[in-house]
Amino acid sequence: MAKPIYVLNGPNLNMLGQREPEIYGSATLQDVQRLCEARAAVFGLEVVFRQTNREGELVDWVQEARAKAAALVINPAGYGHTSVALLDALKLLSIPIVECHLSNLATREEFRRTTYVSLAAKGLVSGFGAMSYELAIEAAARLAKAQA
Repeated sequence: MAKPIYVLNGPNLNMLGQREPEIYGSATLQDVQRLCEARAAVFGLEVVFRQTNREGELVDWVQEARAKAAALVINPAGYGHTSVALLDALKLLSIPIVECHLSNLATREEFRRTTYVSLAAKGLVSGFGAMSYELAIEAAARLAKAQA
């Protein structure tokens, strides 16, 4: 059986649909999970979908993905702008990494325009709301297939 795509979500994403819907949209995290599962199924893949508000737990999951995932889609949320520990964990991976954000970081506050995760990711999908995840899943699936 093929390894799954890990989809890891950072802090406050559990509040999707409630937190600043004018920026992040009205989709809930469960809605996003369903979109990811459906898109991965097109490629014959499954997803491991997780969310945490704790930096260390996110790092643990990235390390787990190193051996158990075909690719990683990560929305680090605020940790993308602050966590060198997350970057260091991502650098351990040899699988494709796709960074994903709901909002367009280039149009946000200055401090949101750069992420540490981008230094380790193959690419970045942002600004398309929940559809960003679908696009990121497709990219991750295609990259994993090319790498296999």
